[in-house]
Amino acid sequence: QVQFVESGGGLVQPGGSLRLSCAASGFTFSTYGVTWYRQAPGKERELVAVISSLGYRTNYADSAKGRFTISRDNAKRTVYLQMNSLKPEDTAVYYCNAHIRGLDYWGQGTQVTVSS
Repeated sequence: QVQFVESGGGLVQPGGSLRLSCAASGFTFSTYGVTWYRQAPGKERELVAVISSLGYRTNYADSAKGRFTISRDNAKRTVYLQMNSLKPEDTAVYYCNAHIRGLDYWGQGTQVTVSS
């Protein structure tokens, strides 16, 4: 059974940092790319960052470039999202996702709130 469990969200002041984690199970983790998405209240879910199966390639939304870093540890079956210089507009629920054998799988999400 494919499963993703996100963690690491919380309340942070503008300019602060958080590191999100996404622990995966139920599939051959090292053979699939993983994507972080986010969804703010009243808005559509949007892609934040994606990483290839072995971590050699990454891509970011314009809003994340220069501030966020996606990485993975295949031995730990975990993908990370390091978020620096956080802004109030980064407030959202953050989800990890993978497309596996024709199906999309999502975690339950972790809330990130950026506020003073």
